[in-house]
Amino acid sequence: MQPPSRQDYVSLSLPGLESGGYNNSKQWRRQSCWRKWKQLSRLQRSLILCIVVLLFIFGLATYPTVTEHLRGLGDGEHDTDSKDIPGPTFPPLLPEPDKVAQPALPEQTSQRKLSTKSRPVLQRRGNASEVVAAVQKAAVVKEDLEEGVISSWHGPLVDTNQATDGAKSKEKDNSPADHEAKLPQDSEASRLEEVRKAFRHAWSGYKQFSWGHDELRPISKTYSEWFGLGLTLIDALDTMWLLGLKEEFEEARAWVATELTFDKNVDVNLFESTIRILGGLLSTYHLTGDALFLDKAKDIGSRLMPAFNTPSKIPYSDVNIGKGIAHPPRWTSDSTLSEVTSIQLEFRELGRLTQEPQYQAAVDEVMKQIHKLDGKQDGLVPMFINTNNGQFTHQGVYTLGARADSYYEYLLKQWIQGGKKDHQLLEDYLQAIEGVKKNLLQKSSPHGLTFVGELSHGQFSPKMDHLVCFLPGTLALGAHNGLPADHMDLAKELMETCYQMYVQMETGLSPEIVHFNMHEGSIRDIEVKLADRHNLLRPETVESLFYLYRFTEDHKYQEWGWEILQNFNKYTKVSSGGYTSINNVRDPEYPSPRDKMESFFLGETLKYLYLLFSHDPDLVSLDH
Repeated sequence: MQPPSRQDYVSLSLPGLESGGYNNSKQWRRQSCWRKWKQLSRLQRSLILCIVVLLFIFGLATYPTVTEHLRGLGDGEHDTDSKDIPGPTFPPLLPEPDKVAQPALPEQTSQRKLSTKSRPVLQRRGNASEVVAAVQKAAVVKEDLEEGVISSWHGPLVDTNQATDGAKSKEKDNSPADHEAKLPQDSEASRLEEVRKAFRHAWSGYKQFSWGHDELRPISKTYSEWFGLGLTLIDALDTMWLLGLKEEFEEARAWVATELTFDKNVDVNLFESTIRILGGLLSTYHLTGDALFLDKAKDIGSRLMPAFNTPSKIPYSDVNIGKGIAHPPRWTSDSTLSEVTSIQLEFRELGRLTQEPQYQAAVDEVMKQIHKLDGKQDGLVPMFINTNNGQFTHQGVYTLGARADSYYEYLLKQWIQGGKKDHQLLEDYLQAIEGVKKNLLQKSSPHGLTFVGELSHGQFSPKMDHLVCFLPGTLALGAHNGLPADHMDLAKELMETCYQMYVQMETGLSPEIVHFNMHEGSIRDIEVKLADRHNLLRPETVESLFYLYRFTEDHKYQEWGWEILQNFNKYTKVSSGGYTSINNVRDPEYPSPRDKMESFFLGETLKYLYLLFSHDPDLVSLDH
């Protein structure tokens, strides 16, 4: 019989009492500690492991520093040239601050703990950021191992089911930081080779998981289809040729010769299929002289022509290339202004090469209609136009961003393409640039960055799309072709702003849209809304960097492009092949991959980076 229980005592049964007493052996204590460890929550165990790893790494990191410091005290001297002394080391590729005319922005140091000279592309030996990064990585290893995949967005994805020790070592050797430490980064050849490596990596993912399809989904190792016409492959043809990737080019050419057909019952967007497919085929023909590409260009060009069969001659947005039927979107009879005015270069060139005038006539008519329309403000145009009556719609909103951007770009380039003879195009371009200066150009606070905002019914908005970063290059191209010299001055100011849209983000990559502060007392020049923090691997900034470097020979533009390439490698590269757009450029720990590699990453972004790093002015000459 058990004695009656008392409320001020707790009954406790200890294992081992039945066998003759309390067992205080080392084996029992080890078993007891293991049971207590297993009783902890998963979060508690992870935190304890993190602390242990932190202490261990901190000890390793500080031990050499302390011993060297003590040794230096004992010797009574400090050799600043000694390679054994840990401290910040900077690769020779980065220019000194006095060679780069840019303001030092405090948000870079306050948010990223890095100066302008030491952005994420740099590697430091034994610094605190490496310790923190290692600890953060260790914190997620245990959880990710149980799920089979480690997603470390300081670098590419790592598939733990395939990564052997050797593979992990190889991945470490291929990291951007390791390349930076090993390669003579100030040499032209090494940077060009880095672009080739990036292209090959992107191409390997496309070839493995989405060959012949439109776009790669690198995370899920599959593809997405838009038109079913191999957009990425066609868009990348001329890039492969310029980069000297003969094997990859021949594989792609064989697919175009044997598999590519436009005899399909499919709706395509007139603008997108023109710039990616028709433009890709025409440029490849010019580089190679291979008639295969001109034949294919003529085929798709003729199938797009029904889009121009409208009452106003303003083309519909969509065409069924198999049935020859065009139509507007289901929800409206409007077309986007940038789409109907950014197909002219391709169709004009197709007409010149084929000696068939209907192609140029169709797109020239569009420009004539736009030229004489009412509804502009100082040369700035609204974003939409009706395909039935040919009039602007949604008037009062003016932007150089989405839905209007390339209208302004194509004005200048058509003028140059036509031998600088069409004064109507030049007049519209010059008037538009003056309209930008008068209505959209402002400076931010506190550092006075020049930016291009938007105008909505008389109200100015300090919103600027990344797409607007085409403008520095366009202005520079115009100045190079005899337009006012102050266009080049404005180009340089806007180029600085576009660069700051990258470096002020924690990942060193620009968001899709930014807002600039204009109020006195502001701490940050640039703010980014949560919905605007994605990066789509866009080419506008690196294209403008290419133009600015070609025309000024200022190497800072190459350095800026090099940083951007390094950060693409650091935050968007996927280990199994390909690059992915990301959702959050403000979160370097987890930028949130979108699982999509746009065709223009190969067709434009990497192409312009390659041209930027080349010192050969005849590699795609801007004077011929």
